[in-house]
Amino acid sequence: MTTTLIRNAAAIVTGQRGAASRSAGPDIRIRGNFIEAIGQLTPEPGERVVDATDCVVYPAWVNTHHHLFQSLIKGDAHGLDLPLTAWLAATPYRFRAAFDEGLFRTAVRIGLLELALSGCGTVADHNYLYYPGMPFDSSAILFEEAERMGLRMVLCRGGATKVRQLEAELPQALRPESLDAFLGDVQRLTKLYHDASPNAMRRVVMAPTTPPYSMAPAELVECARTARSLGLRLHSHLSETVGYQDSVHSMHGMSPVRFVAEHEWLGSDVWFAHLVKLDAEEIALLGSTGTGIAHCPQSNGRLGSGIAPILALQAAGVPISMGVDGAASNEAADMISEVHAAWLMQRAAAGERNQPVYRGGQGEGESTAVSADDVVAWGTSGGAKVLGLDAIGTLAPSMAADIALYALDDPRYFGLHDVAVGPVASGGRPGLKGLWVNGQRVVEDDVLRGVDVGELRSEARGAVRRLMVG
Repeated sequence: MTTTLIRNAAAIVTGQRGAASRSAGPDIRIRGNFIEAIGQLTPEPGERVVDATDCVVYPAWVNTHHHLFQSLIKGDAHGLDLPLTAWLAATPYRFRAAFDEGLFRTAVRIGLLELALSGCGTVADHNYLYYPGMPFDSSAILFEEAERMGLRMVLCRGGATKVRQLEAELPQALRPESLDAFLGDVQRLTKLYHDASPNAMRRVVMAPTTPPYSMAPAELVECARTARSLGLRLHSHLSETVGYQDSVHSMHGMSPVRFVAEHEWLGSDVWFAHLVKLDAEEIALLGSTGTGIAHCPQSNGRLGSGIAPILALQAAGVPISMGVDGAASNEAADMISEVHAAWLMQRAAAGERNQPVYRGGQGEGESTAVSADDVVAWGTSGGAKVLGLDAIGTLAPSMAADIALYALDDPRYFGLHDVAVGPVASGGRPGLKGLWVNGQRVVEDDVLRGVDVGELRSEARGAVRRLMVG
């Protein structure tokens, strides 16, 4: 069995919370697919040694919410400055019908490459590109491209049995599926790809695109029950804007979280993207049921939706994870920029809540409530928890060897007193000396195996020209 020794790291951030968030190391041994030891280790005969001098080690990031097909519709001028609902019509729904197999595959490659070069090893893609008579299998492409790059893929099988008004006049590629067709495909995908093991490289999740709009209430219940009978988790969007709150209240006379609760869509096997707009009762309900969140701060900021109340959710017992969302609402869809934004935004939001002492407040104390180590935990062990991948997300013996090794060679990292915080606090993109997923090195010195970046750049430019003309 092959072994690799990552030796003499300047810092090791474990993905755990509190005092356990750092390991003195300075060495990590990988044997096969797993971490065998962390400490002061002596090289073994024939062992590959990776010099980590002046480098920082993190667990590979776990991205719990993405729309990879959107990697070809970044920076669309028609939707760049719009809020969510107007943006949906202006950008993703306008372009969605144009995606054929070739465009979809190119978009997936771009998104996976961007994520991998930020140190991400696991991608949960909420793919909703499905329609009756579709001539290619977008699910198969996601798994194929992830396998080609050596990344873990969690397919959140989206879709809808009804359409919103903003989709009503759009073409065949936005027509809804029948519930039987939707559930039948989830069952097909489960048989083909789903691996329930804690170290799985492939998972399938039941994920109607957005509960109040994509399906009838009774259909949501049937989806939840079918998912649980198959041993699948559940995922969707929820409560991204005040418009979302208003429309759900208008349709059902209750809050969005109460609506999903009444249709069996809460629990420790469920996580929602966004959850920006919540009242106290909703936060308590999410916490008491152990329902998780994929926090997407850059997309929420880009669309003007707001900042999710992560500290309140965390205090209530909600598992916190990080997602980059689609590149069409987040032109920097990588995990380094996402965690940097999360750190800044949560501290800024805490500061906004502060009140001076003379007005009965407590001064500036709350703005210190989020640390860089907290954000690493959200993006690693937190992601593993909401996905149910118990063997990843932390750096410890017997855990899967999903490891990102960063070289802090850019001037933005010069002068750091605590180099461990560099990737989160300094932002940018640190050089990726190595990325291991399940013990296999898939990135070496910023090069992802099996990907010709120049060729992909050319494909992307041609694809964008085609989309803009067409």
